[in-house]
Amino acid sequence: MASIFSNVKMGPTIEVFALTKRFSEDTNQNKVNLGVGAYRTDEGKPWVLPMVKTVENQISADMTLNHEYLPVAGLPAFRTAASALILGKDNPAILENRVEGIQVQGGTGGIRLTAEFLKRNFGSDVVYVSKPTWGNHKTVFSHAGFSQIKEYRYWDAKNLGVDFEGLKEDLQNAPEGACVILHAVAHNPTGNDPTMDQWAQIADIIEARKLFPLLDCAYQGFATGDLEADAQVVRYFVKRGFELFIAQSFSKNFGLYNERIGNLCIVTKTPDVIPQIRSQMEIIARTMWSNPSHHGARIVAMVLANPAYFEEWKSQVATMANRIKEMRQMMFNKLRQKKVPGSWNHILQQIGMFSFTGLTQDQSRVMVEKHHVFMLLNGRISMAGLTTKNVDYVVDAIQDAISSHPTPIYAGNSRAIPLAKV
Repeated sequence: MASIFSNVKMGPTIEVFALTKRFSEDTNQNKVNLGVGAYRTDEGKPWVLPMVKTVENQISADMTLNHEYLPVAGLPAFRTAASALILGKDNPAILENRVEGIQVQGGTGGIRLTAEFLKRNFGSDVVYVSKPTWGNHKTVFSHAGFSQIKEYRYWDAKNLGVDFEGLKEDLQNAPEGACVILHAVAHNPTGNDPTMDQWAQIADIIEARKLFPLLDCAYQGFATGDLEADAQVVRYFVKRGFELFIAQSFSKNFGLYNERIGNLCIVTKTPDVIPQIRSQMEIIARTMWSNPSHHGARIVAMVLANPAYFEEWKSQVATMANRIKEMRQMMFNKLRQKKVPGSWNHILQQIGMFSFTGLTQDQSRVMVEKHHVFMLLNGRISMAGLTTKNVDYVVDAIQDAISSHPTPIYAGNSRAIPLAKV
């Protein structure tokens, strides 16, 4: 007897999670996971931040806490603290009551809530994402009903950097009212960010074309180790007077990956529209996840509200960011020492968790299938998966992959950046 579900089609695999599954099942002793976007120690292990452990123990011991429903918009203390973290507590937008925060299910939840809000309240149908972009951006907007998902040029495969002229041209041709997703810091997957002068030009175009900016901020503090530096693009756009949304994630900088804790920070020109926006956001949230969870929100709120906890957390965020920087430098040094064809300067010029290596799909397949170095086929690797113990093996694998499938892209000057100690 046939099931009523017999005609349900098999969906495509989610590449990064499929890679993680393959890595877990692989028995090769040299296997390396450079696919998943999660921090690892130099022993290749997940790290629960000591500050997070301290607060979790405090929460567990507090007999006054309960598991009652939160407001639909989320824990007020979390929303306020999260918005102040990204904007700065003395930001005029906050002082003038032009800011609202909505607790969401990680950065993804903030992006989906934005898409739903724009579709329902403005009838929006056009969104621009960078080419390439995080793998979920297009799908989230598509599932929210957007039929025109456009790309603006971003990665220059020839020069291994930002295609700024192409980016400008594509945004200048965007229709009025289109939503533009901007990576606020540490672009995923490339790790290449525009300069502040280039950001100013991007803002000029968005203002002139009357586009709506959604800033995706998944790496504050985690990119450079400096919370303030990583927020400068967001604060610049707010200072310019843009009305915008910011999708904040605390997965990376708090290590709260599966707690799904995020904040959708809303900035407007006037305070009188905030209640209406919040009411519509609450209606949408009610239909998608009904009510947010306490745990991650409490952790973040308690850390951000306590000056001593905050300072300790900042140092732990810097520890993660600095280890990734060290791995970048070490990988670059090894590539140079082993005379792997190319300059590889882009490895050092990129920031944050990921590096867009420039490896082709064929080369990436060699990495995965022959060497058991699990990475995305677009050439993205997670620098957090590198350790002092596996970096030589990974570099040897890269050398073999390039030898197996030579490409002219690696004919650069290998003396452009000197070796450095790590």
